[in-house]
Amino acid sequence: MHIVQLLLPLYDNSGEAFEGELFAQVRQTLTEHFGGLTAYVRAPATGLWKEGDRTVRDDVVVYEVMIEELDRSWWRTYRESLRLNFRQDALVIRVQPVELL
Repeated sequence: MHIVQLLLPLYDNSGEAFEGELFAQVRQTLTEHFGGLTAYVRAPATGLWKEGDRTVRDDVVVYEVMIEELDRSWWRTYRESLRLNFRQDALVIRVQPVELL
């Protein structure tokens, strides 16, 4: 079993909020493909990183799915489509093995 987490930005690089429909499409795709998801959207997480001398901030929501088998090819393709849709240089999707108790 694995947990796959998608970190999705709330704003583009110019500070414009993304349309709710974009997030709805992601929820629909994940729910249809994996049978459900958990969305952490009430208190967006804040990511900070350095670009040269300045600190860049990104507010993100986290969507996660639990999966039995990890299809890395599907996830690479999906990450690239999300990167383009969210107009990002990079988009983080991370996976962790899970042991159910």
